[in-house]
Amino acid sequence: MSRLAPAPHGTPGLGWCCCRWLAERTQGYQWGWAASRHCRVARAVQRCWGGLGIWTFPSALDHPGPGSAPLPVPILAPTADAATTQVVPLLCQDRGKHSSLVDTPHNISPQNGAVPGERGKQDKSVKRGNWGNQIEFVLTSVGYAVGLGNVWRFPYLCYRNGGGAFMFPYFIMLVFCGIPLFFMELSFGQFASQGCLGVWRVSPMFKGVGYGMMVVSTYIGIYYNVVICIAFYYFFVSMTRVLPWTYCSNAWNTPDCTGVLDRNLSSRAALNLTLLNDTQKRTSPSEEYWRRYVLDLSDDIGNLGEVRLPLLGCLGVSWVVVFLCLIKGVKSSGKVVYFTATFPYVVLTILFVRGITLEGALTGIMYYLTPQWDKILDAKVWGDAASQIFYSLGCAWGGLITMASYNKFHNNCYRDSIIISITNCATSVYAGFVIFSILGFMANHLGVDVSNVADHGPGLAFVAYPEALTLLPISPLWSILFFFMLILLGLGTQFCLLETLVTAIVDEVGNEWIIRKKTFVTLGVAVAGFLLGVPLTTQAGIYWLLLMDNYAASFSLVVISCIMCVAIMYVYGHRNYFKDIEMMLGFPPPLFFQICWRFISPAIIFFILVFTVIQYQPISYNDYIYPTWAISIGFLMALSSVICIPIYAIYKVCRSEGDTLLERFKNATKASKDWGPALAEHRSGRYAPAFSPSTESHLEVQPLQPEKGRSEAAAASPMQGSNGSAHSQDSRL
Repeated sequence: MSRLAPAPHGTPGLGWCCCRWLAERTQGYQWGWAASRHCRVARAVQRCWGGLGIWTFPSALDHPGPGSAPLPVPILAPTADAATTQVVPLLCQDRGKHSSLVDTPHNISPQNGAVPGERGKQDKSVKRGNWGNQIEFVLTSVGYAVGLGNVWRFPYLCYRNGGGAFMFPYFIMLVFCGIPLFFMELSFGQFASQGCLGVWRVSPMFKGVGYGMMVVSTYIGIYYNVVICIAFYYFFVSMTRVLPWTYCSNAWNTPDCTGVLDRNLSSRAALNLTLLNDTQKRTSPSEEYWRRYVLDLSDDIGNLGEVRLPLLGCLGVSWVVVFLCLIKGVKSSGKVVYFTATFPYVVLTILFVRGITLEGALTGIMYYLTPQWDKILDAKVWGDAASQIFYSLGCAWGGLITMASYNKFHNNCYRDSIIISITNCATSVYAGFVIFSILGFMANHLGVDVSNVADHGPGLAFVAYPEALTLLPISPLWSILFFFMLILLGLGTQFCLLETLVTAIVDEVGNEWIIRKKTFVTLGVAVAGFLLGVPLTTQAGIYWLLLMDNYAASFSLVVISCIMCVAIMYVYGHRNYFKDIEMMLGFPPPLFFQICWRFISPAIIFFILVFTVIQYQPISYNDYIYPTWAISIGFLMALSSVICIPIYAIYKVCRSEGDTLLERFKNATKASKDWGPALAEHRSGRYAPAFSPSTESHLEVQPLQPEKGRSEAAAASPMQGSNGSAHSQDSRL
């Protein structure tokens, strides 16, 4: 049985026992990785025995297993100044293919997913900042992906496209398009630690893609916060004994209003309510409250009318909340998401438990889930599934790249992409149960089919569902919970939209002044967003909001995502990108993802684009048909993000070096010299900086000579790294 070398100065004690325990615990592992699991013990041992002598771990590691090469044998020595209580790393010898260094105890632990067996690094960006921990990033990404569309769009698409049969193409598109694109954007931003503009150092000619992402995020951020402000308004007015949209006896109601709980509703009117719903669309008190009071809707998109002051005040509240949560960037928003990303699930669960206990809830759920297998052969069903996956995950908005850029370099974004994508889709399915259980109860109460009360978009959130809540006991409580959930779902997405714009601006300027003044940049963007959102609070605001939603963030996202895939896989090169991921994660992307990135996902994105063009219909809102000039403005908004790509490409080619157009084109697409990991200590391999001969002479790895351990330890002087951590001059490139 192998044993530990004699204790320092021949005096066995606590330090010697701990060292022996540590050696036995790390038997069978690579030292640089395994020792990190017991670094606290190593620190305690070092503090007790610092300066007493050289510690050796000889034969306890000599026999890792039959047929295996001996593992590295670490030798630790105290520094010349024992008071500093630091251990100078010495060489470890391995008769296998690896030869590396043992780092200091405070640096040996691989942080945030560091690659096993790699030398420990200070994996933090002091300049840009990082997430406080990995949970903050996951929760922020979940809050970004899970938004209002999961509640008011997916359930409607599901029942309209065959119920349970829609789930099959939906999950097929998730596996072959959603998760691969999600993983690509996360790995892209994390590797470069840059926002949606800085990452295009990978191929500068395509930086217009980043500008297109910024334009799209600007449009979405403007109208998305208006939706949040309307949810704020409903949240505030729900704090009353009786919800204001319960009865038809208000000043804004018309004679055609028919309330299910109206005190003046005669027995004969109640008897004819079913016939009324079968012959025409019922005018409910919630619909009249929405159209005639909250919006005070004008008759045309060009007739802006007056600003609705209650909505303007709520818009100011929503922007103030967003700014305060992002006042310190990811440091503050990372703490807020512990509540904003988790509490919606608490509310969903409360509403689900309440919904399934109501009469008729099962009918609504069956209407939601009953498969209609004949529709699975319809191309429109597959197109809707692909579009919902693409838009729901937030691909090509720039937010995924931005959020991942604040990760530590070795974070396992492959794992995160799978967790977040599946969570997003599971939330959509779960929200369908919540919505249709209540709508089934409402349809049962009215004696009509579920299809007569089902709706999507603002019609579901602010008309159909609020009316259903009036049928419940203590209806204000359920209304408060529902709209509070909508507020939190919207804020989670809005945080990332605003941070995308701020990060892109700060990274692009890049000097110390703007980094210190990042709070003022955030304030400026928030104020600009508020001012641009004021027209959407007018009497014609809902027309403009739906116009932006249908055009500003529709097919332009598909074009941007397709060009991004082509630029990374075929211009920068798939082999280069796979090597980058392997350097970052410690393993190359799985073969399935490699195939999806190169062939399947671009093909699905192209299919979505073709499907969007074929299925295009001019926008309308209820019975209102948008005029031609308004639709033209919508197309201009869509083109404003896409046009950034060719304009910047032409500009970059003209500014590139070269005597011929072909040379300029090649130089414009070639990765810039500063492309790669942001921290110098991560720039290894082809990203390693050039050293002078005098420097290279210090980087030679020498074989371990145990008998000279003490003299070598004394001779090895620590060198200050670029990240402020001490490491040996003998460390390898």
